[in-house]
Amino acid sequence: MARGWESKSVESQIESAEDRAAMSKLPKLSPEETERHHKRESLLLTRVRVMHDLETSKNPGYRKTLEAALKHLDDKIAALA
Repeated sequence: MARGWESKSVESQIESAEDRAAMSKLPKLSPEETERHHKRESLLLTRVRVMHDLETSKNPGYRKTLEAALKHLDDKIAALA
């Protein structure tokens, strides 16, 4: 049984080393590019939430607000692209 744990530990270490090697091959982003990437990801996640709320909402006033928010998010995402 101890050998099984050892092999799992070695396997995990190998995978970690491979992951680090793959990450080091990725191009380095400037701080501005990194910030833009994070903002875009945040906007996309917010867009998913707004879309979900829009799909489940029955209140016409709230739907109108969500549609305006969706348009605003789409505009901001397009500006970052």
